[in-house]
Amino acid sequence: MNYKTEYKAVAGLGSAKDGTGHFISQRLSAIALIALGPLFLFPFVNALGEGHQAVLETYRHPFNALIAAGLMIVGFRHLRLGVQVVIEDYVHGERRKLVLMVLNALIWRGFAVAGVFAVAKIALGA
Repeated sequence: MNYKTEYKAVAGLGSAKDGTGHFISQRLSAIALIALGPLFLFPFVNALGEGHQAVLETYRHPFNALIAAGLMIVGFRHLRLGVQVVIEDYVHGERRKLVLMVLNALIWRGFAVAGVFAVAKIALGA
């Protein structure tokens, strides 16, 4: 039995079969951020009033550097997924939607790479 309306059947507008994976990915990244957020903030807040050198020393510690890099990767992925949902739901016109989806992917992935690079530069003492 086919549950598509006649319009959807003719226009080929059916289930994209991708929503569940996207939903689960966003929820898992949110759970990871719940753990990574405080692990990042505690050392950061402790070094905050101590000056530039103290912050550098804090993030030269491997555990703090890994947490900061993980926060960048997971945080920007979560942000990209959230903005993707907004684009899919509220942008009309396939061409505009495609351009915004590509920009969304490039911008947030670029920020993640820049953040991880900055943390790696601090951690490695370069």
